[in-house]
Amino acid sequence: MSMASDARFWDRTSRKYAKSTISDMPGYERTLDRTRKLLGSGGRVLELGCGTGTTALRLAEATQRYLATDVSTEMIRIAEEKHAASPVSPLTFRIATADTLESETGQFDAVLGFNYLHLVRDLPGTLHRIHAMLVPGGLFISKTPCLGDMNPLIRLVLLPVLRAIGKAPYVEAFRSTELCELLSSSGFDIAATEHHATKSEVGRPYIVARKR
Repeated sequence: MSMASDARFWDRTSRKYAKSTISDMPGYERTLDRTRKLLGSGGRVLELGCGTGTTALRLAEATQRYLATDVSTEMIRIAEEKHAASPVSPLTFRIATADTLESETGQFDAVLGFNYLHLVRDLPGTLHRIHAMLVPGGLFISKTPCLGDMNPLIRLVLLPVLRAIGKAPYVEAFRSTELCELLSSSGFDIAATEHHATKSEVGRPYIVARKR
């Protein structure tokens, strides 16, 4: 398994993903509202793992620059179709990962990673690269499943079976406390840890981290 195989998985599932609905819309709206307040106006924002661009299209309007990226060519293709239908001037989409954005060092006031960190293969390395892309005092905002805090049957039984039959991508299991420790060791201070779900959603914290 490799990043290329991850990209192929998301390419295959992109159209189905695009048709899926958000299971907790009030919780999603709360996340958007909170993020808008943190971003303020006029900032330069990078979103990693943007999928089909739903969140980017909702957040980009008030920013100076919003770069939304994903590893999947097909996900970005769908995002660009949606953007063409409803243009937002500060927004651009690009096929990229944190690993391939070295030229963007020190270029962003905020980096967003929603439903993203559990899918990366080198979490410590990714966090260090995110840190490098932020200006001093910049924010990294994430909301991602911490599978280590969830039902162990999910990570020990269900996910291995689904991966074996090609129905799930690579997924890393960690606890929210472990994620916060990794953020701290990568040069961030945790400014806030929140839970936005209106349904029971153990293990999916919304974390605001500030670059030291």
